[in-house]
Amino acid sequence: MSPDPRATAGRLTDRMPTLSGEEIIAHLVPPRQFESATLDSYRPDRDYPSQGAAVAAIRNFVAEWTSSRGLFGRKKGQAARPGIYLDGGFGVGKTHLLASLWHAAPGRKYFGTFIEYTALVGAIGYADTVKLLTGASIVCIDEFELDDPGDTRLMSRLLTDLVAKGSRIAATSNTPPHALGEGRFAAQDFLREIDALAAQFTTVRIDGVDYRRRDVEGHAIALDASDLDAGLATAGVVTVDSFDEVLAHLGSVHPSRYVKLIDGLDAVAVQNVHVLHNQTDALRLVAFIDRLYDAQVVILATGTPFDQVFPDDMLAGGYRKKYLRATSRLIALTTGQPA
Repeated sequence: MSPDPRATAGRLTDRMPTLSGEEIIAHLVPPRQFESATLDSYRPDRDYPSQGAAVAAIRNFVAEWTSSRGLFGRKKGQAARPGIYLDGGFGVGKTHLLASLWHAAPGRKYFGTFIEYTALVGAIGYADTVKLLTGASIVCIDEFELDDPGDTRLMSRLLTDLVAKGSRIAATSNTPPHALGEGRFAAQDFLREIDALAAQFTTVRIDGVDYRRRDVEGHAIALDASDLDAGLATAGVVTVDSFDEVLAHLGSVHPSRYVKLIDGLDAVAVQNVHVLHNQTDALRLVAFIDRLYDAQVVILATGTPFDQVFPDDMLAGGYRKKYLRATSRLIALTTGQPA
């Protein structure tokens, strides 16, 4: 497929981003749509009291920093875990709450996705990562899901080392900490690492329905050729590629670099979308959609509606929650209401 002359930024597949350790560190802040997130701006669903309870739990967690009893806000001998873990389905506002906590925390602090922290270790090494993060008041980890034993051991060791040096930890996930890795690898073989992670956190359960679907009902929008032309004319800085080309390109770029892949874009146009057949492609797409959503990059798509690309056999497997989260975000991104 030749480059589309309507694309003001050319093709996504022409971009070959690099990402240094320094650039990864610079990105360890909340995504753009959460730059001003606060606990007061969180909109709890009154039908689910656990959402209001989660706000209260985070307020208490933050208050410990200003307690006259010290950093952890407890008297000598009083047990308290150094981390808070927001467990709930997709679209209940966990990232908003995590970003609110980050904004409220004092001192030097970091906010990133699970993959960004593992990528940082890969870029600068474990010892230098610990050295960099040591002294942070809090390390926030969004989308905390462990898909392989190596990541399990790495994050267990990293968090244990940081907690020992005085940092606090906050995380979000669709999976309770004791169930991390469940259905994706032989979790029973790594219970020591998983239990070590779980021991760091007080778990706060958040129930509810996807807030994106409170305002956006239906399905992801698939455009015809004329609608695509109209969308490209008003999309701003946009790339145009076929779905298969995007999938192939994602396989050539490390997921930690997807954030640079879409740098400066207002939209991406993806033509001839179809149902996925390869789980590796599906997982790469999930990681890519997460970065598009964080950056508020709109999707213009033709072919199969994007909320139908994950087949039933994938949705029934161990990555079901990831695919459902991606589907929720795809509906928002294709309807032009990603926030």
